[in-house]
Amino acid sequence: MFKKKLEIIFLTMTILSVAVLSYNWYQSHLFDSSPIPDEYRQLIVEKESEVLQRMQRHYGFALNIPLIITDELPGKSYGVTAYDNGQISIYLNKKAMRESLQYILDDVIAHEYAHALMFKRGSFVQKSDGHSAKWQKVCQDLGGSRCDRYVNHDDVVMGKMPF
Repeated sequence: MFKKKLEIIFLTMTILSVAVLSYNWYQSHLFDSSPIPDEYRQLIVEKESEVLQRMQRHYGFALNIPLIITDELPGKSYGVTAYDNGQISIYLNKKAMRESLQYILDDVIAHEYAHALMFKRGSFVQKSDGHSAKWQKVCQDLGGSRCDRYVNHDDVVMGKMPF
């Protein structure tokens, strides 16, 4: 009798586990194969607008550059600012958004716009200028909250904790 109950419990747990895994896989597949949700896009547009307003207030102009959401960045890159033949583009990692949208909104957008502004002003002389004290000041002026470093994955994880 006890053995039969144990088998039923094990079978029930196995079926539930497979159902949860299947649901999670399906949700991940939907996110990966669809455009970002409208609410994500709206939050990004609002944050971009806020950063550009700060740029206008602090520097007297706002850049009109494309902010592109892509799933082709490496998994650990939350965003990248590219400068090619005088053209500046900002790329945000769609894969990172699923898990860390708030981090992208709070830190990455201002971070990447700070790079773009530095490119536009010709302030990059050496590779080490990317996160210089001058860049950090620009990042803070644009509303970045953690402008002293690259992505810190502890910040991302701790930002999700309920305490």
